[in-house]
Amino acid sequence: MSQAPASPGQRLIGTVAMRWRGTSLELLDQRLLPDQEIWLSLDSAPGVADAIRDMVVRGAPAIGISAAYGVVLAAQSSAGADWREQVEAAVRLLAESRPTAVNLFWALERMQGRLAECATREDAIEQLVAAAVEIHEDDLAANLAMADHALGHMNAQKPISVLTHCNTGALATGGYGTALGVIRRLHETGLLVNAFADETRPWLQGSRLTVWELARDGIPVTLNADSAAAAILASGKVSWVIVGADRITANGDVANKIGTYSLAVLARFHGVGFMVVAPSSTVDMALESGAEIPIEERDGTELRQVRTVPMAPASVAVFNPVFDVTPAGLIDAIVTEKGVVSRPDTQGMKRLFG
Repeated sequence: MSQAPASPGQRLIGTVAMRWRGTSLELLDQRLLPDQEIWLSLDSAPGVADAIRDMVVRGAPAIGISAAYGVVLAAQSSAGADWREQVEAAVRLLAESRPTAVNLFWALERMQGRLAECATREDAIEQLVAAAVEIHEDDLAANLAMADHALGHMNAQKPISVLTHCNTGALATGGYGTALGVIRRLHETGLLVNAFADETRPWLQGSRLTVWELARDGIPVTLNADSAAAAILASGKVSWVIVGADRITANGDVANKIGTYSLAVLARFHGVGFMVVAPSSTVDMALESGAEIPIEERDGTELRQVRTVPMAPASVAVFNPVFDVTPAGLIDAIVTEKGVVSRPDTQGMKRLFG
């Protein structure tokens, strides 16, 4: 007799950086890569919120997925007549963990919508598990669709080299990648010569994460200092700069990891294409422009030190924004699973996203 398939609450849902085990969420501690691969097991919403805030998990899609599982954990640990209030309090706590990535709020709103449909705690647990797994699996499907749309737009006739910033791969998403997913697809189709990876200060997500991830999968990659990007683009070796996004506004402005704006300026000056790749959950049509995006600033210790090693005087003042905003006028294409907006503006964004 054949065995019935396991329910979403029973089966393992996993990626290179995240594993849902039904009653706990396991996260690969990305702060310790590439020298240590340590997994943390979380069984509470406050634990997930701390992991998001402390950058155990990072990348806008992965943050949203983790938060969704955090809501499930809150429902599973709730008790008594006020179980619903306990879950709603956990949602508020998770929403406070990071301010810029709109995927976080999108995922939490989706989970709240499912919660509102449930009359009992038992039904809520079942429905919230299903919703979180859907968010996770939908993100992976979106990654694959984005890669298809991006390659169609690029229309590369021969193998090319690209440059990317931060980490936008399996570590930051549901399992394939946004910008890094495009690079994967170029490699899979024989169209990639090389990927240049900015080191991405101050957390070094490029050198610690992107290089680790691409090398692990046998994809050709060259690490460069952020300040070397201009020289690389001037060399004529790169056809596209491909980056992700944490929030995209109604006019096509894009908030992404600090340093993205300068790359867009450099790409325009050197005649290199500039492509933003992100799921539609990153698009925030409620904001008219990037001027309305809240930009997170983190503690200056992240610049004064690298893994506790002093790099600057302890008392020096620090400006440490995590993101910057790239104006739509510097972007050649925004790619989501819904399609491509070329030379984005308000009209183009409305046509695709309503």
